[in-house]
Order: sequence, then structure tokens, then C-alpha cells
Amino acid sequence: MFTIEEIELAHSKIKSGAEFPKYIQDIKEIGVTSFETWVTDSHTRYFGKNEFQTKSKPKYEVLSIANESDKNKFSQYLKIHQKGETDYFTFCTHCAETGIEKWIVNLDKMTCTYFDKAENEILVEIVPTM
Repeated sequence: MFTIEEIELAHSKIKSGAEFPKYIQDIKEIGVTSFETWVTDSHTRYFGKNEFQTKSKPKYEVLSIANESDKNKFSQYLKIHQKGETDYFTFCTHCAETGIEKWIVNLDKMTCTYFDKAENEILVEIVPTM
């Protein structure tokens, strides 16, 4: 199965949200079927076939997640991130500010779903393919 090191190597090649589809293709090729990223510190749990899973370490100091979500503001932040106008940490701070607690990417369905603290789906997006 895949390792955190392989995933981090694929992630290190990504400079902005505009390159996210390439990252998704790279980790899908090594066997990742889905992953769940927690905005609070960017630790991520990765899932593969046969119930395989592994977890990354936190990437930064803990961010406080807003109690109330703001879907409209989050959608604006997401659009600018996808255009490559913000880096990953800035995107995560924007998620925290707008009440996004985590996102789950399903590589079989090619979706990315954003959730608030109450586990409500705030936004579901189709991950573009290359």
C-alpha cells in the first residue's frame, strides 16, 4: 500500500489550488481511495483498498474553527484558491474563519465535500480530472 512519504512527495509538487487535480491523480495512482483532512491542524487520514488507512501528522499550529459556517464567503475563498491566488495555509485559515471543520475527498466519485463542526455538508464539488 501507499505511505505518507509518497503522499507528501505528491503534495510537495503542488504550489496552489489550481494544481489540485494533478495531486489527486498522483495519489489515486498510488492507491488512495479517499481522504479526510481536518482544518484545525491539517492532519489527514488516508484510506485505501482492503480497509487500509494511514494518518499524517499536523502541518501547523491549531486553528480555531468558527462555530457558524458562512457558505457564501467560503465559496468565494474557495474560488480564489482554485485560481491559484492563495497558498494552502491561507486556504485553511479561510476555511477556519468560515466554519469549515474538514473536507473529505472520495477518489472513486471524484468529489470533495466540505463539512462544518456539526457534520453538515456545506458544499460538494466535483474534482476536475486532468
